Amino acid sequence: MLKHSRMIRAVAGGCLVVLTAACGSNLKTPATADVAVSKAAVESAAGAGGVQYAPVEMNAAREKLAQANQAMANKDYERATTLANQAQADAKLAQGKADSAKAQAASDALQEDIRVLREELSRSRK
Repeated sequence: MLKHSRMIRAVAGGCLVVLTAACGSNLKTPATADVAVSKAAVESAAGAGGVQYAPVEMNAAREKLAQANQAMANKDYERATTLANQAQADAKLAQGKADSAKAQAASDALQEDIRVLREELSRSRK
């Protein structure tokens, strides 16, 4: 009976160690993925003109990404995930502002082209 009880305790202890290790790795994996996704979002926003059209948002995204990387180095995966998600939101906002500004510039250029064409058309009718 005593031998059987020890075996049950040993098996239960082993299961506890495995579950603890699994939970710990689950916390790290999402944080790593979140930081990687945020890094890609920041790079995408920079490539879309975020630095030019939304410098405040780009700076915020880059700072939060750096803080997320620091939290990862400190093994503070919950904070890393939070900061990575904030960085991603800032990067998406920067990209949206950049896309909007470029669309507005294209619209303005098109309006100017239309104005010039109308002037030429009215001159040719005279």
